[in-house]
Amino acid sequence: MKYVVIAEAYEKIEATTKRLEMTDLLVGLLENTPKKIIDKVVYLTQGKIHPDFVDLEIGIAEKLAIKALARASGIKESEIEENLKKTGDIGEAAQKFIADKRQVTFFQQSLTVQRVYGTLDKMAKASGSGAVDLKMALLAGLLADAAPKEAKYIMRTVTGNLRLGIADMTVLDALATAYGGGKENRGYLERAYNVSSDLGRVARIVAEKGLEGVKKFEISVGEPVRPMLCERLSSPEEILEKLGGKCIAEYKYDGERIQAHKKGGEVALFSRRLENISGQYPDAVKLLKKYVQAKDAILEAECVAVDPDTGEMKPFQELMHRRRKYGIEKAMEEYPVSLFMFDALYVDGKDLTLRPYPVRRRALEEAIEESDRLKIAKYMVTGDVKELEKFFLEAIEDGCEGLVCKSVAEDSVYQAGARGWLWIKYKRDYKSEMTDTVDLVLVGAFHGRGKRAGTYGAFLLAAYNPDNDAFETVTKCGTGFTDEDLAKLPRIMKKHAIPHKHSRVQSMVEADVWFEPATVIEVLGAEITLSPIHTCAMNNVRKGSGLAIRFPRFTGNYRLDKSAEDATTTMEIVEMYRNQLKRISES
Repeated sequence: MKYVVIAEAYEKIEATTKRLEMTDLLVGLLENTPKKIIDKVVYLTQGKIHPDFVDLEIGIAEKLAIKALARASGIKESEIEENLKKTGDIGEAAQKFIADKRQVTFFQQSLTVQRVYGTLDKMAKASGSGAVDLKMALLAGLLADAAPKEAKYIMRTVTGNLRLGIADMTVLDALATAYGGGKENRGYLERAYNVSSDLGRVARIVAEKGLEGVKKFEISVGEPVRPMLCERLSSPEEILEKLGGKCIAEYKYDGERIQAHKKGGEVALFSRRLENISGQYPDAVKLLKKYVQAKDAILEAECVAVDPDTGEMKPFQELMHRRRKYGIEKAMEEYPVSLFMFDALYVDGKDLTLRPYPVRRRALEEAIEESDRLKIAKYMVTGDVKELEKFFLEAIEDGCEGLVCKSVAEDSVYQAGARGWLWIKYKRDYKSEMTDTVDLVLVGAFHGRGKRAGTYGAFLLAAYNPDNDAFETVTKCGTGFTDEDLAKLPRIMKKHAIPHKHSRVQSMVEADVWFEPATVIEVLGAEITLSPIHTCAMNNVRKGSGLAIRFPRFTGNYRLDKSAEDATTTMEIVEMYRNQLKRISES
């Protein structure tokens, strides 16, 4: 398959902001793709070459990409850099300079998908002292044979800025239409994706074996399951009513959620974003090897930093000192961790994701041996409001964020990749006016003035609406950012900057700069009000109005552990607004 076919499809997809049109274009591309390489085309369309849980990245910095482009085109690096200052898009630069190249390439060969993918894979696997030179040579070789349009998307792919605006759900829609008998069957593909986190594998199976192959899709140790998410409510009465009068209430620890995969003597840890973080927590790996009695298992836990002197739990921000590539041994000494286990998804050949939560919890208890640093999350089973409130206060006193209340009903299955009312968060500070933080997505920015001239002055923030897979604006925030934040944020956000509003962002506010939804920050506001200009929960509370957070302030907490889809949802904002009104009317 010629790579130009992909490049032409990407160009058309990039030119539209209409999701249905994107899906139709993607269906056309997938139908024209040989089945034996459809997984590779799907990975490339995601802007990667492997699923997130495979610890391999192409790893090309912009400077190296410029050097490769200079070598392939015969254009000076300084000329390319000058162009980049104006456009900010390495892909556009590659398209322009490959079209104008002064370097004549003899025996130029047209690029195939297989060659592009294989070369990117070699670049990702390159390591050691000569890795940088090898990566540059491989990339320059691709660019030398690339047509201008191909060069654009190759360069964007290797620098991690494909910027097509295609979400995973759009790919699933397209696969269901092309090979699964219609979009109405997307649920089967979504289930397969949610238990494997491997969109390429799902594509290969549905293309080769159809819907029946997808229905037989099995959970596999080593492939992380997309995590189940919580809704939230602000009182024990509401929670018990929603959960049928009875629940398992567990401590909500202030740590990092991890999914542990044990196969024989090997253990791998995955973050809620499905990244392999085993190297950052070797002490946690050791604990799991020692205390998980099951031979093969997929278990979930909260990884919490503990004070080595007092044994007290430390806040999440302290734990983030462990998210580093170097100095792990020292970090282990300064920030040792404990594991609080809370779910079992797979144990010794049994897929437990479709079993009720009480069954999964019993399986968890049988699968592990508890110790000082590896324990079952503290819990109680209750149907009593006062008992639940008392347990909540105990959790706060013990340094936790609050509780997670879980259904004990027969249908309390593990809803992989979904947010539902089977798990409900009950966190502190919900009872007063907007003293609880929210996690919002950076979707746009506004140029700074005065002291902030030359950087961003404020950011447009959005909540996530899972019903339409969109990000709805809820506030504009310029407070709480330090001088250091304002200096580094343009660099951090550069790779997410796009020339127009993202197709998944719903905004009536015009930002100076737009971002793809990727970065999540924690924000605290004074109150939630009706808004004629913000799209969060538009028409949900009152016709013609959305909801907005007034007087927002950045807390300084970058939620690196969360993907954009893990941000606070629009319905959570609605719930907070209604509870705020309820408190005002009662006071």
